[in-house]
Amino acid sequence: MKNLIVAREKEQAVFERLLNEPTAQMLIVYGRRRVGKTFLVREYFEDHFAFKHTAVSPMELKNHNKDGELLYRIQLKEFAASLRKYGSKDENPIKDWFEAFHRLEALLEKKRGKGKMVMFIDELPWLDTPRANFLSAFEHFWNDWGSGKHNLLLVVCGSATSWMLDNLINNKGGLYGRTNCEMHLHPFSLTETEMYLHQRGVTLDRYDVVQTYMLTGGVAYYLSYFQPGVSLAENIDAVFFAENGFLQTEYDRLFTSLFADNEGYRRIVEVLSGNRYGLTREVLAKKAGISLGGTLSNMLKALVKNDLVTTYWNFGESKRTQHYKLTDMFCLFYLGFVQKNPSNNRTYWYDNQNSPKLNSWRGRAFEDVCFVHQMEIKKALGISGVQAEVYPWHATTEGNVPGAQIDMLIDRADRVLNLCEMKFFQDEFVISKDYDERLRRKISRLQKETDGKRNVQVTLVTTFGLKKNMYSSRVQRIVTLDGLFK
Repeated sequence: MKNLIVAREKEQAVFERLLNEPTAQMLIVYGRRRVGKTFLVREYFEDHFAFKHTAVSPMELKNHNKDGELLYRIQLKEFAASLRKYGSKDENPIKDWFEAFHRLEALLEKKRGKGKMVMFIDELPWLDTPRANFLSAFEHFWNDWGSGKHNLLLVVCGSATSWMLDNLINNKGGLYGRTNCEMHLHPFSLTETEMYLHQRGVTLDRYDVVQTYMLTGGVAYYLSYFQPGVSLAENIDAVFFAENGFLQTEYDRLFTSLFADNEGYRRIVEVLSGNRYGLTREVLAKKAGISLGGTLSNMLKALVKNDLVTTYWNFGESKRTQHYKLTDMFCLFYLGFVQKNPSNNRTYWYDNQNSPKLNSWRGRAFEDVCFVHQMEIKKALGISGVQAEVYPWHATTEGNVPGAQIDMLIDRADRVLNLCEMKFFQDEFVISKDYDERLRRKISRLQKETDGKRNVQVTLVTTFGLKKNMYSSRVQRIVTLDGLFK
């Protein structure tokens, strides 16, 4: 039902446009696991498909042999079952994927009418088992039959983003230039997270919505486990720390579903989780025990494509000095707390919610939330129309000049630098004498780095604003929670 879809207005407009196209269309939907791809497609089309099939997850088959032969046969068997569900009368086993798609052609030929015929294959990469020749058969199906059927809309989904990009969107073989449209589905924003929780009857103020985002990163499936009528702390314990908590095994499932050989990917993610400001490729390779070369490059590209890792450059550095940072909030939270819960305390969050450790984590996680919502911060500052780049900045100690770390710099084309400080507090933030001194040092160091050619504006991104005192005039611009939710 379309009324169950929260936000996703742009995506729904794409569906509407493709339904009205006069020629055959192939839509490729990809994105991070659990982000809501299947739900969006199923609910928009209200399950009115000429054919629909969901591949069998490899992780559900604990006993399939290493060469994938058993999994290959199971995928064909289940595909045959889907064909029968949608009207095929052929009861014979399918011998290979070429025959599977020939049967699909025969089924859809019988259903062709005047309206658009929608076909949906979910988790397509899982069908591409070793030596199955799936991709060749799929290419032949589309090139020889599907692309010529003007009333056909084929929607394919997959969480294994690297596979989707390499084999479909950037395909250099039989599908080159054949895909009509791609849709990269991202997690919800803060505003969309608030809308989703409200639809489920979960009533939280924006301070707690931000904390929920710090745990889930706006991933719809994770948010679906938060229950109404329960405090945020109790929800967190039930989802992450209780015996058989709903998301206790999700970290393992995430990597198993995305990468066939996932040990190296886990090492990279776990090394990055312990380095707040990311690492260069060279340092990361050494710490993860992975050789520099093409394999590492491909692994890093895959982690970036799957929205788990982000690349960035420090302000003033060469573009060749690229840093990799773990930005998936679920992974950060899991590795920082769930995996490191030595007491096995089932009410860990409720018991420690006001502890220094959790308050410190909230401060760091809020910085990550702000980086995800750069556009909202620019809008709140009234500079969304100004060309700007966003960087972190780290200056090392030089002689008697102390180093400086700035959470976020907005480098604007109008020669202004917004020096952004992010502070997550339960009340108005108060600038102390010591904090004012640190701010002055940062400003001085930044002006030195830019030879005084930029106008530095201290910008505070915080929860409930700034308390006025003798130091508050140091801050020139303020963005509160409401600005992040615009």
